[in-house]
Amino acid sequence: MPDRRTFLKSSLASAVAALMGTGLAQAAESSLLGSVIYTAEHTGKWAQKEGSHAPEINVDGAKITIRTNHPMSPKHFIVRHTLVLSDGSVLGSKTFSGTDPEAVSIYELPKGYSGMLIATSFCNLHDFWMTETRI
Repeated sequence: MPDRRTFLKSSLASAVAALMGTGLAQAAESSLLGSVIYTAEHTGKWAQKEGSHAPEINVDGAKITIRTNHPMSPKHFIVRHTLVLSDGSVLGSKTFSGTDPEAVSIYELPKGYSGMLIATSFCNLHDFWMTETRI
């Protein structure tokens, strides 16, 4: 059996890919939202955690900044950001440690890109969060 990190990466990547075609709004009835994947609208057992766990996406031309407004400490921190394009391809990801001052990652969009973006944020205590935007 693969280690926990490998299992989570492959399982959650598959879940994101499954939701990509329909978008979060249409996938709201999916059993994944609010139980495995959390959003600001589908907080599940993590009600009231969305402000510090759902990633924020800022688009400035071709520059995309993902920020999770979450305190960072060795015992409780954002582990990783990932940015996924509408075709399901991963544009990039960044792994954090509990000693990083903040959870911020920056990516550059392919020239002329338009479509959906999904940003993910994984907290070591409060699971996997997603935010989507269309550009």
